[in-house]
Amino acid sequence: MCALHIEEEAHLAAMGNGLVQLRPPHGEVNLFDISWEDVLIPYVASHLSLKDLFNLRCCSTTGQRFMEDALAKRQELVLSGNNSKNIAQCFKVVARCCQRLEQLHLARCKWLTDRLLLPLLKNNKERLSSVNLNECVNITALSLQPIIVECKQLRVLKLSKCHWLTTGAVDALTLHQSKLVEFDISNCGAIGERCLNIFFRKLNKLTILSLANTPSVTDQVVIQIGFHCRELEHLNLIGCTAVSDFGVHALSVQCTSLQSLLVQRCHRITERSLAPLPHVNKKQLRSRQSKQSSPT
Repeated sequence: MCALHIEEEAHLAAMGNGLVQLRPPHGEVNLFDISWEDVLIPYVASHLSLKDLFNLRCCSTTGQRFMEDALAKRQELVLSGNNSKNIAQCFKVVARCCQRLEQLHLARCKWLTDRLLLPLLKNNKERLSSVNLNECVNITALSLQPIIVECKQLRVLKLSKCHWLTTGAVDALTLHQSKLVEFDISNCGAIGERCLNIFFRKLNKLTILSLANTPSVTDQVVIQIGFHCRELEHLNLIGCTAVSDFGVHALSVQCTSLQSLLVQRCHRITERSLAPLPHVNKKQLRSRQSKQSSPT
């Protein structure tokens, strides 16, 4: 029986390597007899959750190999908000196996640390185009280093409520990344106004930008955004109390592609600056402004 088991495992491994054989010895057929490269991984594994893949991994050594091969070709990893038991241990396996990730969604993962994240970034730095680390409170700017310096395909970076984000990290981002189209640094209070002014002078391809509740966002910063980010379509300024009509006027003149502007709790912004935005939903903006001016 042991010899038979070894023979079956060898056959399944051969199938995983793309060797063509319609039926294993003794005429028995199972799921793993289907071609991995041509069928199972592109058409089946891509629809399985990580939980499903880990369940397969527990079935047999062949299941484990299949799971690792599937992870090696996976292009997207979504774990946002997943703080379940033992998730950190599972992530170590994922970090070791994944090699072709393009999108990484880890928002609100309280268990995530530099030690866990850095191996994953090292294995996927050449392809990553979208990274979401919103509210990852237990990592540091150390994890940003490979993202900033080595992820040359990066287009989307989300760092909302990452209080460890410093002016130095944003300066490095300015130096190494110029192709971002979406950027979120909402609720990041450690970043200075000078740093943002320099940042927006270089990153002029932004279409989506969120700066909500960032104290260093002033009229001068918004003017820099208007002057350099001409392709901007969506801007979130919620809670940016230092911004006034003066800054918004620059947006109305320069950002002709602007489609939405969030200005709740911006008490220095009035209808006088919002009215000249014909390409933005003004009814929606007036509604927001009326809520701001109403007593609480």
